[in-house]
Amino acid sequence: MTENTTRAARPFARARAVPPWSLLAAGVAAGALLGGAYGVLTPRSYTATSYVIAVPADRSDTATAQGFAQAYGRVATQLAVLGDAQVWAGVPVNTLRESVRTETSPDAPMVAVSATSPHALQAADMANAVARSLTQHANDTKGDTHVELLQFSRALKPTAPTSASPKMTGLVGASAGGLLAGLVLLVRPRRHEDDHAPQASVPGPAVAADVHGQL
Repeated sequence: MTENTTRAARPFARARAVPPWSLLAAGVAAGALLGGAYGVLTPRSYTATSYVIAVPADRSDTATAQGFAQAYGRVATQLAVLGDAQVWAGVPVNTLRESVRTETSPDAPMVAVSATSPHALQAADMANAVARSLTQHANDTKGDTHVELLQFSRALKPTAPTSASPKMTGLVGASAGGLLAGLVLLVRPRRHEDDHAPQASVPGPAVAADVHGQL
């Protein structure tokens, strides 16, 4: 065996010599440390949600209100609505476009307007501002749509962040680290029983004179 081959085999020998439990422990510890650090360094975020409901007026029905609720959910984040909402929210339109999301229900003519912000009160203000602007724009055309949009529930200041806590990110990191360590154990070279078995000596070539003497 050449010297280069011996050097190349040394890392695999070290990998086989590492106890499996120590590799798993190291992976879990490293993952927990990285996950906890991510949770500490990531800014907290808060989410507040306001609800508006579409109500059928004269010459309309619930199915029509349901259809318009789906449409209002799609236009809630358009510039026409956000342009008026920025005045009440006190933030630029781009901030509203990045922070506000809407969701509609297939079973009820309701639109949920959610806003996320590093500040709890600002999240509630943005959600209420967009819901208020959407309501006004919808009611400007209720004579044609025969559907009125009403505020069902105002967004309140959230009392707890919606972002993951350092404890949670640490647990996720520990699980991921343990999983990666387990995969490494599965693919690393395994120690065979015959690795330490004594090697049989191969006799060298006999000298011609010795062979002649035995004849």
